[in-house]
Amino acid sequence: MAINKQEHAQWSSSFGFVLAAVGSAVGLGNIWKFPYMVGESGGSAFVIAYLFCIALVGFPILVAEWLIGRRGQKNPVNTFSDVAATDVGVAHGGTGASTAAAAATNLGL
Repeated sequence: MAINKQEHAQWSSSFGFVLAAVGSAVGLGNIWKFPYMVGESGGSAFVIAYLFCIALVGFPILVAEWLIGRRGQKNPVNTFSDVAATDVGVAHGGTGASTAAAAATNLGL
């Protein structure tokens, strides 16, 4: 019995990957909410605080997702279950938490 290794899809260019990552990270919630928040919160002071928070929180999370994805080479649930091999609930919890965070961001909660 021959074992067929499945081919995974690859990005055609690094630029395409970066655009997809940025589009996923920004989301519609930020596009709609950002101009309103800048106008209500004092303009440039808010922009500086926003960029600081993105650099402090967003970038490390993005890098962690890249590293976990490279290590796992699978879908999110199976990758997290490989990372947390002792407890499959951790895998489902991590995937559920990231889904809930993405939903809350896009709904503006």
